[in-house]
Amino acid sequence: MMDKDKVSPQGFYREGESPLLQGGKLKDRHIAMIALGGVIGAGLFIGSSAAIASAGPAILLTYMGTGLMVVIVIRMLGEMLLARPGIGTFIDCIRAAHGNGAGFLSGWLYWLFWVVVIGAEAIGGAIAMQDWVTLPVWILAPLLIIIVNLINLISVRVFGECEFWLSLIKVATIIGFCALGLLSLSHLVGPHPRIIHNVFNHDGLFPHGWGAVLATVPTVLFSMIGSESATVAAAESENAEENLARVTRTIGVRVTLFYLLSVILILTLVPWTSIEPGYSPFVTVMRAVGVPGAATLMQIVVFTAILSCLNSSIYITSRTLFGLAELNDAPKMFATLSGRHVPQNAVTFSSFIGLIVAFCSILSPKLIFAFLLGATGAVMLLIYGLIVSSHRVFRLADPKNRAFTLPFGSALNIGTLGAIGLVVIAMLVQSTQRQTIITSLVSVAVIMALYVLCRKGR
Repeated sequence: MMDKDKVSPQGFYREGESPLLQGGKLKDRHIAMIALGGVIGAGLFIGSSAAIASAGPAILLTYMGTGLMVVIVIRMLGEMLLARPGIGTFIDCIRAAHGNGAGFLSGWLYWLFWVVVIGAEAIGGAIAMQDWVTLPVWILAPLLIIIVNLINLISVRVFGECEFWLSLIKVATIIGFCALGLLSLSHLVGPHPRIIHNVFNHDGLFPHGWGAVLATVPTVLFSMIGSESATVAAAESENAEENLARVTRTIGVRVTLFYLLSVILILTLVPWTSIEPGYSPFVTVMRAVGVPGAATLMQIVVFTAILSCLNSSIYITSRTLFGLAELNDAPKMFATLSGRHVPQNAVTFSSFIGLIVAFCSILSPKLIFAFLLGATGAVMLLIYGLIVSSHRVFRLADPKNRAFTLPFGSALNIGTLGAIGLVVIAMLVQSTQRQTIITSLVSVAVIMALYVLCRKGR
């Protein structure tokens, strides 16, 4: 049964104001750019190369299907937040729909996912910096985490301002790339692209069959994950309810369009066989069009994307940990605020664990770090599934609420859960992805065991 009296400590607060918000708020422009830039990162700029090389032109179907699923999940999340003003973030929605156990599980899984991202992004940023700074990775990675940690400790507005400009660079790069691609297709710049040849003359639309299309779904999905994180930032903004409504209504569509348009231009401007896994397809296209210094330019953009993701990851983990502590699902020390109303203990602890993850990637990349990546690799699928099932509970509990506008009722929930199940199946049939599912289940089991122990302790 859904708890109708539950109000999140991170949310809007029906009486008074959240202690987090008293020290400063994110502005509307911060939320708009965080929502867009938060999902655009190295997964698009570089990771898309592996997906294109694996599936060929048919990868467009993967992006369309995966993008549609993300759009639906985020819209469902938005409807729940609008139906229950003040409830907080998606973790609180899951808790209200499925109970404290599900809230504990989703909160700690979400924190674990992003704290591993902190370590991974720090290593990625350190490797990128080595082209400019002659220092070893084990020095650069901690340095990046410390700098971004200090940004988060100062105030939420400093975080918002830094994230605004970092995200603006990424969004401007995508817009500039799309404009350049459209000009090239219009024969206004660069050599005339051979569109039909590039798309159809390399073993057709399905060079590796339908199996390859399904196999690339996990890669594409994980590059799009992060849209839901904008709701955490929106809850700490000046116009929280308005921003939540706008973010959840538009973010999925906008991000999907960015991804789709970028991939369409890549496939039409150069032969997909020229795309090398691990090498930015954006650089390949810009070089074909004749953009000077394309590799250097994209290297700067990718480093910016890594910094942005690192900044957002520390912010998200700290707010998630703060919310868990407020509900006694984490030590109370993480619910304390600094004089600037920043959860400094949560920020520092999350950064410290991220630093340990980074050192694991240096000291034990094929054992401990590989296990950590696997243990968090599929947890977002479970969280998305819980969001969808929570939406069904909310809708059945209040069917006349005008916030619920998505069509097809429970059939859409069941269909979306089925799509998430297909992603799991796609991962299970791939030997390289199967271990991720297994180790992620270990994470779920460990956290549920901790919940049982904590409940007995109380």
